[in-house]
Amino acid sequence: MRKVWSWGLAMLFLILQLTGCGAESAQQSGQERADDSIQIGMSFDSFVIERWIRDRDVFVSRAEELGASVNVQSANGDVQEQIEQIRYLIEKEVDVLVVVPTDCSALSAVLGEAKKAGIKVISYDRLAESADVDLYISFDNEEVGRLMGQNLVASLPAGSELFMIGGPLTDDNVKMVEEGFHSVIDKSSLNVVFLSRCENWNAEEGYDAVKSALREYPDVRGIMCGNDDIATQAFRALSEERAAGKVTLTGQDGDLMACQRVVEGTQLVTVYKPLEDEATLAAECAVKMASGEALDIKRTINDGTYDVPYAELTPIAVTKENIDEVIIESGYHAKDEVYMNTLQQDAQARNQAGDLAVQSAE
Repeated sequence: MRKVWSWGLAMLFLILQLTGCGAESAQQSGQERADDSIQIGMSFDSFVIERWIRDRDVFVSRAEELGASVNVQSANGDVQEQIEQIRYLIEKEVDVLVVVPTDCSALSAVLGEAKKAGIKVISYDRLAESADVDLYISFDNEEVGRLMGQNLVASLPAGSELFMIGGPLTDDNVKMVEEGFHSVIDKSSLNVVFLSRCENWNAEEGYDAVKSALREYPDVRGIMCGNDDIATQAFRALSEERAAGKVTLTGQDGDLMACQRVVEGTQLVTVYKPLEDEATLAAECAVKMASGEALDIKRTINDGTYDVPYAELTPIAVTKENIDEVIIESGYHAKDEVYMNTLQQDAQARNQAGDLAVQSAE
């Protein structure tokens, strides 16, 4: 009986050994296959801003169509966390690193480490300063600001007072947007009487800023918001003061709630940046760079120290007049979503009219 038990244990041990070897071989084989494919590391500031989720999904989908694998990391607005995540991606020996900087001035050293490791670097949407990246892809951010300013000048009476609720200066795009905005406003009769910033793009700070500013400047006629998320909080503050629709709002990114406000008439403009174009281009460039193909990028931009290749895209001012064409026909948002609130208001108005007609007939 002991011999049979011993023989059984021996067989069991042998089976486990063979199974373990098989699993290890499969893992090694899988690793070899993965190593043969293009590996892209993607480091986001955070996913607090609505658009970044779309950017991620479009980028990953296009990269995978081209045969690449993408490792996505999010730093949740923490620059040190982003640095550690970039180092992790360097250790993973990715072929290309795509970065949305949390702090545009804080990543030059770690991106230098990536380049020393032979990894190509793309600065996505925000320009990493003094980092000598291989490619910067973004929209004309000064034009974003100019479009906001031009729409405010065209819609407000001369001498109107404005608030500016901007993003953090750690985001280099903020500086460029505001330069474009001032290039228009400073030549007009409109006056910026209040400026505040939302650190780490924390839109809730925009709500507090507007509530505070309204006490000092109750006659404000327009608010330039750094993005649509901030505009949503500004709208909330205005609503509580019964000033929604009386004070003109601007934003950027084409967020759904902003588009709803545009058709309702409570937000003048959202500057739309076709992120599908940006994310698709970035994915295609990343795969080309990993494959050793040259990019046909003629333009450059100075990052504070170096002139780096710059693929510039054009933003679009979306208003009530062109929102169907730009937002809905492109498939960015569905028509029933954009017009949801106005359709409900129309239905309520019809029901009320019907009730009044019945009452009159009685």
